[in-house]
Amino acid sequence: MNGETQETDLTPVDQLIDQFGDGMEATIPLLQGIQDTFGYLPLNAIRHVTEKTGIPASHLFGVATFYNRFRLTPVGKNMIRVCLGTACHVQGGGRVHEVTRESLEIGEEADTTEDRLFTVEPVACLGCCSLAPVVMVNETTHGLLDAPATRKLMRKYTKAEKKAAAEQS
Repeated sequence: MNGETQETDLTPVDQLIDQFGDGMEATIPLLQGIQDTFGYLPLNAIRHVTEKTGIPASHLFGVATFYNRFRLTPVGKNMIRVCLGTACHVQGGGRVHEVTRESLEIGEEADTTEDRLFTVEPVACLGCCSLAPVVMVNETTHGLLDAPATRKLMRKYTKAEKKAAAEQS
């Protein structure tokens, strides 16, 4: 699903507009609030802001695509950050990134699994250079990884998600 086809309750967006105002200076706080509410910037929320405030959609998208903090697509339940900084790169961070994506069966044009359980995001640095290469799953850091250890780690997380899903059924 994307922001264009997904129905989104826009009441929180109206509350954000009331809180931050309708001027151009409200752009970043509005985008931050929308992303904090929905986990990303749904297209219909962006359109709604334009309709209610007069802030051009081109301006909202320009800001949203300039800052890498903003996401235009939904993220998975679990965020996996793969460090590609200098230390991690030298120690094989690129391969760890590839194996992470392969293990989760994420295609070349995507960053989130089809079931929206995992999003893989390359990052410039996680600040754990002595543990390079490093992957952070949600708030847990895993270091000194190689391809086999990365596959094992991804199996651990996918198995835990499958177990959690089975318990909810």
